[in-house]
Amino acid sequence: MRLTIGLLGGSFNPAHSGHREVSLSALRRLKLDQVWWLVSPQNPLKPTAGMAPLDARLRQARIVAQDRRIWVSDIERPLGTRYTADTLRRLVQLCPGVRFVWLMGADNLAGIHRWRAWRHIFETLPIAVLARPAYAHAALAGRAARVFRAARVPEAQARSLARRCPPAWTFLHTRLDPTSATDLRRRGQGVPHQE
Repeated sequence: MRLTIGLLGGSFNPAHSGHREVSLSALRRLKLDQVWWLVSPQNPLKPTAGMAPLDARLRQARIVAQDRRIWVSDIERPLGTRYTADTLRRLVQLCPGVRFVWLMGADNLAGIHRWRAWRHIFETLPIAVLARPAYAHAALAGRAARVFRAARVPEAQARSLARRCPPAWTFLHTRLDPTSATDLRRRGQGVPHQE
């Protein structure tokens, strides 16, 4: 049997209940075997100021994940990749028997056209976009959704997404968790730098 794995990338600065909630929803609704949290050493689109050390973010993410089907990884560090498109290309090369699905929040779909080689991401893996508070309209009206309009899979057929050839993407309406890493940092609840 081929594994089906959802990939959720990000800074996880800090990891929080929203990350866990979308992962559990994706496992169920997309019929995934696992979700891998790809904790980025440094997101090229985010400032380094206020970014907790990678090892601290990894420890925090493992505490939050609390599910044997969620694997927390710093895979970009050993791969030496910095951009999502490069990371996905390398993972597909290294794991030819795995069906991967890229998972992202609606906020990322709204701005993915600013990512390096963003079209290549759509052409590399099927993508599941998970609703986030206040972003659904902007995401579905955004450039990427327009460019790949013909590749959109109806939400009712989301279970088939991992078996589809890219480009293929779906938008999943999920329970909206208002938790935000930015808000947590603002309230002083970010990643502890030391134990």
